[in-house]
Amino acid sequence: MPIYSADALILRTYALGEADRIVVFLTRDRGKKRGVAKNARRSRKRFGGALEPLTETRVAYFESARRDLVGLNYAEVVRSPLAVAGGGRGADATADALGYAGYFAELLDEWAQEADADDRLYRLGVSMLDAFAAGVPIDPLARYFEFWMLRLQGVYPEGLDLSPGARAFVTAARMAAPHEVGSLPADRSTLNELERVHRGLIAMHLEKTLRSDRVLRDLRRHA
Repeated sequence: MPIYSADALILRTYALGEADRIVVFLTRDRGKKRGVAKNARRSRKRFGGALEPLTETRVAYFESARRDLVGLNYAEVVRSPLAVAGGGRGADATADALGYAGYFAELLDEWAQEADADDRLYRLGVSMLDAFAAGVPIDPLARYFEFWMLRLQGVYPEGLDLSPGARAFVTAARMAAPHEVGSLPADRSTLNELERVHRGLIAMHLEKTLRSDRVLRDLRRHA
């Protein structure tokens, strides 16, 4: 039974029985995988904080042709949004960043294909950790991430009806690195417009509302 090691981004986890967790993770070279982390709910010693959404990890897992799920041997934290999102931010901004880490991870989960490597998606996810660490403002960063996610999936219309301000942001986003997003032209009305447009495109193509939307709405209500 072959054992693989890989760089990975944690996308989501959920309970399996009384002690285990199902872990969905995106590898750089072998695409999205689903695995069982034994005893992850009973003890944190083996996996620690490595199973939080959007955590960059080094994982080891084994596969069997007779099973759909891989077996996760270990996951070691490389970088965690719990650590990098707080750099230079206030408590509210840090909470926003962590909420959006879950949102980014859910979008990656929805569009990444099982066992189909896509280095562009992996690099987009990792780049969000770089942006968190650089203290990039979360609202323009979220609009940047949505734009690139939709564009990589081929579902961002070229002739989209946008205001001049929103079109200027999108044009600049094509050439900007994530750590440069804070300098892109975008006032509050522009960001609100792009949020409405992007969320509409996402809902239309996924044909559902994301779970993380509720978390983000709660964060805003308590801001």
